Amino acid sequence: MKLLGIDSSSLVASVAVVTDDVLTAEYTVDFKKTHSQTLLPMIDEVVTMLGMDLHEIDAIAVSGGPGSFTGLRIGSATAKGLGLALEKPLIHVPTVDAMAYNLWGSDA
Repeated sequence: MKLLGIDSSSLVASVAVVTDDVLTAEYTVDFKKTHSQTLLPMIDEVVTMLGMDLHEIDAIAVSGGPGSFTGLRIGSATAKGLGLALEKPLIHVPTVDAMAYNLWGSDA
């Protein structure tokens, strides 16, 4: 299963492709542009680098907050537009859950 992940909940924008629970590609940008200017080019770059077509994606995961209201709206709109165009389901991922997942199994 291939998932496209989009996180625009903060000043930093991230796009990732996960294939069968393995992170295949990740693109993170902390640039002085709005997410509306960076997300789609980032997605295009990741897909191009992997040599895949967006139709190969099985689902789209998007950060749902908490976070920047405008950033969350841009990420959700991008995911929803791609989901509708590609006929792929959307997966809501709470931002705090995604951050906590990085500590899974940690002694800290």
